[in-house]
Amino acid sequence: MAGTVVAPSQGLLPDPGATDFFYCDILDALPKDDMATMEHPLFSLSTRPDLRVLRYDHNGAEVTVTPSVKGLATLFDKDILIYCVSQLVAGLNAGRDVSRRVSLTAHDLLVATGRETSGDSYRRLREAFERLAGTRITTNVVTGGVEMTTGFGLIESWQILRHSRGGRMVMVTVVLSEWLYRAVLSKSVLTLSRDYFGLRKPLERRVYELARKHCGRQNEWRVSISVLHLKSGSNSPLRVFRQMLRQMISADHLPDYHLAEEPGDMLLVTRRGIVLEAGEGPALKVSTLEKARVLMPGADVHALAQDWRAVWARTGRQPLRAPDAAFLGWVKKRLTATDES
Repeated sequence: MAGTVVAPSQGLLPDPGATDFFYCDILDALPKDDMATMEHPLFSLSTRPDLRVLRYDHNGAEVTVTPSVKGLATLFDKDILIYCVSQLVAGLNAGRDVSRRVSLTAHDLLVATGRETSGDSYRRLREAFERLAGTRITTNVVTGGVEMTTGFGLIESWQILRHSRGGRMVMVTVVLSEWLYRAVLSKSVLTLSRDYFGLRKPLERRVYELARKHCGRQNEWRVSISVLHLKSGSNSPLRVFRQMLRQMISADHLPDYHLAEEPGDMLLVTRRGIVLEAGEGPALKVSTLEKARVLMPGADVHALAQDWRAVWARTGRQPLRAPDAAFLGWVKKRLTATDES
C-alpha cells in the first residue's frame, strides 16, 4: 500500500517524524519537472550505455555533462527526479517540512512512473540510481555580471534501506543536489501531463519537455529544426533527426501538444485542447481543500483540484455559483468510482 511505513523500532526505515528527510507518501501528486533540466539537454537520449561527454553551448549557456563508467543518466532515469520533485512540491503545498534527503518506496516510484514491478524493473531502477549519482554537470551561471562555473551531480547519493526476502529493494533514500533542491524551493517547476510516462521513445519525451517549457501559456511556439536538434541533445545527424520528427508529426500522440512542419525548416508547436496552469479556473477555499483531504487521506488535494479544473475547462468553462460544493461532489464521485473498481 502506498505510504506504508515499517515501525522505526525495527531499525530498517527512518522515523517519519524526523525533520532531516522527506518521506514520499502523497498519493496522486501531479508530475513536476524543474525548468532548468527541461531547458537544457542534461540527459542522454540513448537507451544503451552512453559514455560520451555531452557539451551544449547556446545563447551564453554552457553545459558539460560527464558520465561515470556506468554511462550518462538517461531521460528515463530522470523519472526518479521527476517523482522526487513532484512529491516535494506536493509536500510544500500541503504545508509540510521538506528536505533534499528524500525517502521513497521503490514500488510506489515504479507504479507512479508507469513501470512494471517485476524483479527486472527493480534491477533497472538500481542501475538508474547509479547513473544519476555518477553523472556530473558543469555549467556557467551569470549573477550580477559575474560568471561562475560550478559542478555537481544530478543526485548527491542514494542508499537501499531494505531488501525483501525475494531480493527486491523496498525503500531507498536519495539525497538530491542543492541545485535541484533550490529549484523546488523556488517553485521553478512546471506540471507535466500524467501521460508523459507513457511516452516510450526518448525523443518524444524530450520534445514534449521543450514544448511544455517554451509553449507554456502561449497557443503556439515556433522553433527551427536545427535549434530544436541542439536543445534536444540528440546525437543523430540533423537529417535523421528531421525524419524522426516527421514520424512524430505523423503519429501525433504527444500529450497536450500538436506538432506541424512549416516552410523554412521550422517546427510549429500548438496547444492541444486545454492546458491549464496552476491558479487557472475556479478558486477554492482552503477549508474546501482540507475537507477533500479528509475524504481522500494521503491524496495531493492540489492535484485533485487541478484535475477538477481541467474537467471544468473541457466541459465548457460554465460559471459555477458554488465551486467548492461542486469540487467536493466531484471528489466524492471519484472516490466512489475508485471503491467500485
